[in-house]
Amino acid sequence: MSHASASRLSRRGILAAGGALGLGAVLAACGDDKGESAGSNNGKSGAKTGPWTFKDDRGQTAKADRTPSAVVAYVGVAAALHDYGVSVKGVFGPTRTKDGKADVMAGDLDVSKVTILGNEWGQFNIEKYAALAPDLLVSTMFDDAGTLWYVPEESKKKILGVGAPSTGISVYDRQLTQPLERMLALAKSLGADTGSARITQAKKRFEDAAARLRAAAKAKPDIKVLVGSASQDVFYVSGSHLSIDLEYFKALGVNFVEPSPAALKASGGWFENLSWENVDKYKADVIMMDNRAQATQPADITEATWKRLPAVKAGQVVPRAAEPILSYDKCTPLLEGLAKAIESAKKVS
Repeated sequence: MSHASASRLSRRGILAAGGALGLGAVLAACGDDKGESAGSNNGKSGAKTGPWTFKDDRGQTAKADRTPSAVVAYVGVAAALHDYGVSVKGVFGPTRTKDGKADVMAGDLDVSKVTILGNEWGQFNIEKYAALAPDLLVSTMFDDAGTLWYVPEESKKKILGVGAPSTGISVYDRQLTQPLERMLALAKSLGADTGSARITQAKKRFEDAAARLRAAAKAKPDIKVLVGSASQDVFYVSGSHLSIDLEYFKALGVNFVEPSPAALKASGGWFENLSWENVDKYKADVIMMDNRAQATQPADITEATWKRLPAVKAGQVVPRAAEPILSYDKCTPLLEGLAKAIESAKKVS
């Protein structure tokens, strides 16, 4: 793939496609090593005393003399840590929409109270980062090369040179439950009380929602679900491999539309590109659409071919969190929403 093609793919095709694609389609997340952590709790429950360590999904161990308190994180990671009671000082990645509101990736974060180092792909203000005196940098990873999501490759050395240890949580080619467990472990190492009633109840709700989705898929095995994402010129159909949410939903029995391996090859296995004229290539009863700000939302799609799709005409189009915020609180509605869609879906394909 040429540099120009890779650039185009990463900025529009990949970032717009269903399933947090980014560098994942061009490069290739990480091994699923089990993390080990310890740390001084700074008055918080849930962490051990003494020096802090955390083994991430690259197999690298981040170390500090005490539990990090000046954390800088990819916005989706920051949103997950916030749900567990762990605050961050700075964020990078899609944090505000063009109208200044909190991006969907920010979850319940108060984006007015964090320093935004960059809001778009390729943006990362190193001077602002250094001024925060960070003691930990955290992001997710969408390849098996250990690439930290939204940390620009061209300035990675300078960013890591500031001195804060880095940690990566893999969200590549595994089921949703694995990175959820890893994020919880990271939060615990940073002082979260992961045994609290609130978190215990959130995990129970998640498990109940998974059981509901499994039952819905079993009751209606013929309901075909297509996972899509829209841009001005291209409609992307995601395969169920590689993406943590789709791999998990498939394991629960959801019947997904699957592009052929040959069709997926150009994107590294993530998605197939379709012109709007060919958007009806696959038959589907339910369509899940990427809810991220960089993707065109269903209400804004004007193509007649889209409007003629049976699932669209039947009103069986639902949002998909293509980059799930890795807390049980945020992932439960994803299961519940898809279960409801399947339970109420009519066979239209």
